[in-house]
Amino acid sequence: MSTLTRISGSFDQPHDAATSTTETDVSSSQNAKDDPHLVVLEPEDNPQNMSSFRRWLAVLIISSASLCVTCASSIAAFTELGAAQTFHVSHEVTILGVSLFVTGLGTGPLLVGPLSEVYGRNVVYQISYALFFIFTFPVVFAPNIAVFLVFRLITGFCGSAFLSVAGGSVSDMFPNSSIASPMAVYTISPFIGPVAGPVIAGFINQHLYWEWTYRVQLCWIFVELLMLVIFVPETYVPVILKKKARRLRESTGDPKFYAPLDRREGSLASAIIVSCRTPFQLLLFDRMALLLDSWNALILGILYLAFQAFPIIFENVHGFNMQNTGLAFTGIGLGMLLAISTQPLWNRGVPFSLALYAREAAKHNGDPPPEMRLIMGQVGAILVPVGLFWLAFTTYPQVHWIAPIIASVPFGSGIYFVFTSTFTYLVTAYRPIAASAMASNSALRSAFAAAFPLFAGAMYNRLGTVGATALLAGLATIMAPLPFIFYRIGARLRKNSRFAAQ
Repeated sequence: MSTLTRISGSFDQPHDAATSTTETDVSSSQNAKDDPHLVVLEPEDNPQNMSSFRRWLAVLIISSASLCVTCASSIAAFTELGAAQTFHVSHEVTILGVSLFVTGLGTGPLLVGPLSEVYGRNVVYQISYALFFIFTFPVVFAPNIAVFLVFRLITGFCGSAFLSVAGGSVSDMFPNSSIASPMAVYTISPFIGPVAGPVIAGFINQHLYWEWTYRVQLCWIFVELLMLVIFVPETYVPVILKKKARRLRESTGDPKFYAPLDRREGSLASAIIVSCRTPFQLLLFDRMALLLDSWNALILGILYLAFQAFPIIFENVHGFNMQNTGLAFTGIGLGMLLAISTQPLWNRGVPFSLALYAREAAKHNGDPPPEMRLIMGQVGAILVPVGLFWLAFTTYPQVHWIAPIIASVPFGSGIYFVFTSTFTYLVTAYRPIAASAMASNSALRSAFAAAFPLFAGAMYNRLGTVGATALLAGLATIMAPLPFIFYRIGARLRKNSRFAAQ
């Protein structure tokens, strides 16, 4: 199975859609022989049998909608000064516009993730995006800072409901043999979104009032909502079967027809309780998960801190205007695009590790251990501090402004490698509770991403651009050995863990 196939767990309840669909087909067919009223998946019902055009159209819409949500998290960074003047508050208060949105993104999946397993992907898409659209109006037309901040939190929560199931739709529609390319298109959107926010907001705020940032975003959300409603079909097989059973009961008048989801044990409330409880148990009782999640959280926190740091570096030191400062983030975005372009190499086993993959696969009957996924993380663990140290020592006024932008390229590549490696490792190493493993990662990442921007200004004012950025690079360096350590001892730790797969 490709690495990208397993990435779906980073934004969804992790599962292998192709495998689960196959298992559903087999078990349902066997049970149908004994129970003629059990509804089974026919070829015309299978989302993987839709036309290639329709599936790819859905992938592109889902990906663009995901990009819209994550872009909204950082787009507020360039409206802070205007909002501070309008609402007569300090700049530090308006930074909460980013922090609270990210808090909503992190907590939402814990509560609404199980909903897709009962009601399907589309209901979650459409309701969450409709609420995202509706609650953006109070942000656009907020009469005071309290309303502005409260609805930034709420819109983040609504947007997270979409992100918590979007990756699952992609894996629903494509078999393992052809999922790498569509999953790559989807995977890049949550990474590029936060970087695209400052680029878009920089242009808008340079030429218009800060409120126009959210007005443009409102139009974008509305277009995405229309496309989700019109072009994206339901892809979750258990819900497709449930709807088919309901149609059969109505058309035949026979109330005995049922789908497996109709006989599901347990309540939705109990599923939500488990969804909220298990991720925090994992963080408390599993050291490996805690350290990997902390590593991810640190790096995402640094990325969101950059939304406060880059204006200091490029506006105060190099005299950039707001528009050009937004463009400075293209270095991070370019690094991410370069990193994802190497994904086909990782899927096949990159040249320097191909022999290692083959040896480990032979040792484990063709299925390499989860620790093989950490090789990509080892590359990212080196690139992140290298990029940050390079950035730190090129922020002097006498150094040309292009140097720190170039330095941010390896930082962006490292972010992609670290997150992709950790996501795939958590999903495979903690497969029995894969959804909770990713939820714990998301919650801790969001906590750091929400907190780091709040102290960025004070830190850079006290330590200067060189000292503050070098401090972040040092923290990343301290965490860098983790993928190397867990590559060596991860299997032993998994054997002693009550959560991990053996």
